Amino acid sequence: MNISWIDGVIVLAYLALTIFIGFWLSKRASKNIEAYFLGGNTIKWYFLGLSNASGMFDIAGTMWTVSLLFVYGVKSAWIPWLWPVWNQVFVMVFLAIWMRRSNVMTGAEWILTRFSGRGGKMSHIVVVLFAIISTIGFMAYFFEGVGKFATGILPWDLSVQLGSISLTSAHSYALIIIGVTTLYTMKGGMFSVVAADIFQFLIMSASCLVIGYIAYTSVTGEQITAAVPEGWKNFFFGWELDLDWSEILPAVNDKIESDGYGMFGTLVMMMVFKGVFSSLAGPVPSYDMQRILSTRSPSDAAKMSGFTMLVLFAPRYLMVAGLAVLSLVYLQPMLAEMGSSVDFEVILPMAINEFLPVGLKGLLLAGLIAAFMGTFAAFVNSAPAYIVNDLYKKYIKPNGTAKEYVRMSYIASITLVVIGVSFGFVAGSLNTLTLWLTASLYGGYAAANVLKWIWWRFNGHGYFWGMLVGLIVSSVKLTFFGSVVDIYFFPVILGISFLGCILGSLLTPPDDEEVLMSFYRSVRPWGFWKPVHEKVVAQDPTFEGNRDLGRDAFNVVIGIAWQMCLVIAPIFFVIKERNSLIITLVVFAILSTILKFTWYDHLKTVDEKSAYIVHGNQDNSES
Repeated sequence: MNISWIDGVIVLAYLALTIFIGFWLSKRASKNIEAYFLGGNTIKWYFLGLSNASGMFDIAGTMWTVSLLFVYGVKSAWIPWLWPVWNQVFVMVFLAIWMRRSNVMTGAEWILTRFSGRGGKMSHIVVVLFAIISTIGFMAYFFEGVGKFATGILPWDLSVQLGSISLTSAHSYALIIIGVTTLYTMKGGMFSVVAADIFQFLIMSASCLVIGYIAYTSVTGEQITAAVPEGWKNFFFGWELDLDWSEILPAVNDKIESDGYGMFGTLVMMMVFKGVFSSLAGPVPSYDMQRILSTRSPSDAAKMSGFTMLVLFAPRYLMVAGLAVLSLVYLQPMLAEMGSSVDFEVILPMAINEFLPVGLKGLLLAGLIAAFMGTFAAFVNSAPAYIVNDLYKKYIKPNGTAKEYVRMSYIASITLVVIGVSFGFVAGSLNTLTLWLTASLYGGYAAANVLKWIWWRFNGHGYFWGMLVGLIVSSVKLTFFGSVVDIYFFPVILGISFLGCILGSLLTPPDDEEVLMSFYRSVRPWGFWKPVHEKVVAQDPTFEGNRDLGRDAFNVVIGIAWQMCLVIAPIFFVIKERNSLIITLVVFAILSTILKFTWYDHLKTVDEKSAYIVHGNQDNSES
């Protein structure tokens, strides 16, 4: 790609500004590890929501999503259920409230409020292990994505030969961007991450609007119809995908076959099955959980999670739809020349190179680099908390100074980045990494983390063995059953994990009664807690259990449909499906009204019912 000096200046100015933000906020962040990792619980919920949205707006995911829309059409809106994207709805409705009531710093520390004794220690360690492994996997995923993206949009050849080691341009670009991100995140901690994320989100939103406008004004509905097969514009589906690209771009049929998504109805059923368990398990120990624990109260945690979805999906899918449509209409000849070796994950940089004018190209490049940096920075900030707070402080040096803990966080950040980048060098495609992270690795996480909420007899030993078995089986799947579509292997991993959980619990004594009662009193989950509930009521007859299961389940269903409207409305807008757009907007308005009465209004009583102590200095309530 040829970029002008104006575009280059915009990108370089952005990189310099983010480094400045990190150093500017370093003094405030280095007071103690609470300030470094949680911002001292003083940051407002809507700032954290913008930060969380920025963290989810990554380059690799955007490249993947653009390729999905190009290949699968409007039905591609269902495929991110692989994560599933609607785990945020579960978090918004009730899980964020439950988690924030615990008043801890990390997901591993949270485990010790639920489990006790030797089993609690074992559970604590396995959560730290999962956090580290998943972070390394995501860092490899980001390394692969940003390198492929940068090579497609930046003109300079940065390939280097270091002795026997050959660095391609993709590797060099990825190392530079990752290095800058790591530097500003290490210096400023959570304050730096949130401040940079808000700035990055504004850039990305502006970029999305620009691309949406260019696509909408550059392509007609007739051009789109001519460039796609029959059924491409249909949102709903049958058992089979029924998309035939043979007459337009035959290589797309090969892509669909290799993905294993031809039986689309079965795929969606499996995604729903997996999604319910994965979502009920709660956020994995990473940046999303860290944002929840950083809020000032349980109700703020719920608002933050809902706000994240509201500001994220519409602008992101406006850009995704714009780039996919421009590529469909104008880039098909270039893709056809690649033959069977076409790489659909490079559609995004190809579209940027082809369609954006001087100045706007630099803004978008800065925005997309910001998207990567925001996500990567979130992991660089959250994962070291597990090493410093849950390993070093707890087991090695519990009486260390604040300065020493912050210094250790620097070391932990650098170590994790180096390991993650090393794995990125040998990673496969983005799709391979995505499927392993979402279907296999998280399959081992789901069982234990569902039971921890809903079953009082589930103990630390069961949690440890369920998580450990899940990690082992997901690794075996990756190594020996790589040809099996990950989502279809999920029930196997989940079933073996559940077996480990149940046997581990029933073959060992229950957890300490006081720990269970304390957890139940403060978090107030619904589920199978009758023996513990009776003991709590015996001590405090005024205590009321959680009777919100029905309302929470209803709000989850409404929330999933509400979120899907945010995804498909910008797609229908860009492809000029006016009737579908109007119907989607009407449904969105109705669902928003329902959620206002059934979810938002009830948040007023959440903090009153919460037996929690705000982590940090309540007098410092303004960020």
